[in-house]
This record gives sequence, C-alpha cells and structure tokens, in this order.
Amino acid sequence: MNIQAVVAYCLAKPGAQETYPFGDHVLVAKVGGKGFAFIGQDEPGSVGVKCGATKEEAAELRARHPDAVTVMDYLGRYGWNRVQLGAGVPEAELEELIDASYDSVVTRLPKAKRP
Repeated sequence: MNIQAVVAYCLAKPGAQETYPFGDHVLVAKVGGKGFAFIGQDEPGSVGVKCGATKEEAAELRARHPDAVTVMDYLGRYGWNRVQLGAGVPEAELEELIDASYDSVVTRLPKAKRP
C-alpha cells in the first residue's frame, strides 16, 4: 500500500477530514476533531495508528513486524505505533489497523460528534 492509497482509504471513512496541523509533511486524518491516522508524506511513507486498547497489544504488533512497526513519537505511551509502508505489513492487516484506530476514536466521541 502506498501513501496515496493510505490517504484515500482513511479519507473514505465516514466523517473523515484531511488536516495538516504539523505542516505539509504530516497529514492527520481526523474524525469528530480527533486524529485516527498520522500519515507521513515522505517516501516511502508511514502511518501512525492506535493499536489496541493496551500498550501490550501495541507491543505485540511491534514484535510481529520488528522491521516495519515502531513506537510512535509522543503518542507511543498511549498505544500508538508507526507502520512503515512497504516494509512487510500486509495490506489487509494495515487496513485492519486503520479500521481499528478509526473505530477506537469514534467510540470515544460524544454521540453528537459521531458520524
């Protein structure tokens, strides 16, 4: 999956918005004003996603893909990982990670802000 495919996949989610709060190098896909995917625009690209409800679940993903998944800067302590695109994480699994991150954010939104 390349950067353009990840962006298209994220922005196809109900209520998703494209924002650049950190400059042109990082696209933050948000729903209800909360980020669910941090997409690095530098080639080959990366996507930061919320990985599970616990830090252990995020660590399990890093153990399965040590060359492709790292702790996300600043948000890693909350269970966020950065997935390097084209580094071995299957496309279907990456889509599942994005879906789970999106769902995690949506469930915590007030009902009035949910899509």
